[in-house]
Amino acid sequence: MNRSAEKKPASTSAKILYRPIGLVSSTIGGLVASVVFKKIWQRADPGDHPDPPGALETEYPLKKILIAAVVQGAIYSVVKTIIDRAGARAFERWSGEWPGD
Repeated sequence: MNRSAEKKPASTSAKILYRPIGLVSSTIGGLVASVVFKKIWQRADPGDHPDPPGALETEYPLKKILIAAVVQGAIYSVVKTIIDRAGARAFERWSGEWPGD
């Protein structure tokens, strides 16, 4: 049976109680994603510059800046989703209610 079909919509109190957890997990997700991206970029583009190119750095061609932005966005999205989902599952185990929906 579909797991989401078994769930009741979250109560207002569950949504309110989850907000601080969601904020903390989002912050942690952003920090983790940043570290992961920097490590991946250092391996993908070894050279004199250990940090990925920024949009306003003239020494990099636009193509390289766009590739870095796409890779960073994908990594951020995946890491944030994994951490947000884990936080929601932990909240559900603790409270008995899913915080979303």
